Amino acid sequence: MDPLVAAPGRPLSENIADYPDGIVLVIDKPWRWTSADVIRKIKYAAIRHFGKKNLKVGHAGTLDPLADGVLLVCIGAATKKAEEYQRHDKEYLCELVFGATTPSYDLEKEPDAFFLTDGVTAESVAAALEGFRGEQMQVAPLFSAKNIDGVRAYELARRAYKKGEKVDDGLLRASRVVISRLDLLDFGIFDGNVDGTLYASVSGAPDASSSASASSPGVSRASSRIHVADVQALAGYPSATVRIACSKGTYIRALARDIGETLGCGALISRLRRSASGDFTLRQALTLDEAMDLFRV
Repeated sequence: MDPLVAAPGRPLSENIADYPDGIVLVIDKPWRWTSADVIRKIKYAAIRHFGKKNLKVGHAGTLDPLADGVLLVCIGAATKKAEEYQRHDKEYLCELVFGATTPSYDLEKEPDAFFLTDGVTAESVAAALEGFRGEQMQVAPLFSAKNIDGVRAYELARRAYKKGEKVDDGLLRASRVVISRLDLLDFGIFDGNVDGTLYASVSGAPDASSSASASSPGVSRASSRIHVADVQALAGYPSATVRIACSKGTYIRALARDIGETLGCGALISRLRRSASGDFTLRQALTLDEAMDLFRV
């Protein structure tokens, strides 16, 4: 049997025994929330709802704080399937800005280098993307949860960053990843907007029609802890929106780095939205408010 996939407007029974295979919540993770933030909030509500202090709650594949979209939250017996869900392919909608880099390749850190963008066109970007489709070896960003001699890579990266030292991805070994789809959806000029939300108004974009998490009451209270770089200076730089379907373990920030290097102008991620994790998509996704309503009978 498969776990129950919770749907909005259908409150859960107060007896966890009614869900012998567990429960999966497809959450539209808000921008500037960590995956751990989401788990803590849902676990607290679930423990109170079911009256079970040792209730297991976890996620099936973390999502960066400055990304939003599909995060699978497993409750009870469903946590046994978390590893299986994590192995599934993922799909993302990503906005790239060309002409600058940051140590983290997204907006967690401030820009550290700027480049000329002469020759960066829709045609040159589309040509660069061609080289990243299929199986390849990818080096993860040092600002990641990869393990280096028993230490999380991001811990080493943060130490170096605080000291003003160069953050070197060369400490990590390359891993095999597969990018099965990489489509250029739009090319234009970066408007300086970094609210974290990408909608399906882009022609050909994956469905992103669920209500924006960033607009849910209470989200702004939790978001102020997560730093967002000031990139107003990049307004007017070329940008592209791409759709990516990829295997487990693919780092979209690393892909942005590599595309920027191929074009010779650097690149960073300004907005990133996970539109699918395996068969779970944004069509099924709940805002945090909708998820909390499931625990109110």
